[in-house]
Amino acid sequence: MNSNDSLETVWRDVVATSYQALSDVVAGITDDQWNLPTPCSDWTVTQVIQLAAGDQLAYAAALGVGPGPTYNPFDPSGEIDGTAIALVYEAIDRTAEAWATVSAETATVPTPLPHGDLPTPVAATLAALDAAVHAWDIAIATGQPSPLTDELSAHLLTAARTIHPSPGSGADAEIIEPLRQWGAYASIVEGSTTNPTEELLHYLGRTTA
Repeated sequence: MNSNDSLETVWRDVVATSYQALSDVVAGITDDQWNLPTPCSDWTVTQVIQLAAGDQLAYAAALGVGPGPTYNPFDPSGEIDGTAIALVYEAIDRTAEAWATVSAETATVPTPLPHGDLPTPVAATLAALDAAVHAWDIAIATGQPSPLTDELSAHLLTAARTIHPSPGSGADAEIIEPLRQWGAYASIVEGSTTNPTEELLHYLGRTTA
């Protein structure tokens, strides 16, 4: 069984769960927490929210719904017109709408990633991964419970470790690796893990101790 097979029946639930996690965590931020540091190096809570929302809008645009973010998600200003909650709600609502247009028969979909088109279950789960992991970043920064469950983390890790030709070289590699090389994720954190959530976070360059 390849990763496409293992995610085929669950990706819609994974997307919904991850978007709800991001929504709930952002709703739990208090007025004095917007400028707190996060596990994303040198980025505040507000900047991570901008990144998370922008990434989802980019996925929606790739799927043909909406124009995409009006700012560079990888250079967030830390200042939001309106409210962070409204920004996130708009982003996840639009991207959820975009995924709803994808039928069960759609084998591949375009993505904003440099990989281009990917198998639908993998592409959707990677979008979910982005939302869920940034929800974790915000939760840790603001003292909220982790939104990651071991079941969700296992699905996200499956997508992250999908083998796919790397953009440019065409050499087979785990799908996260080119993104890691371009700075989207930090180096793998070495050390033993006891559950899928720790494994996922270490794989994405986050410490859990």
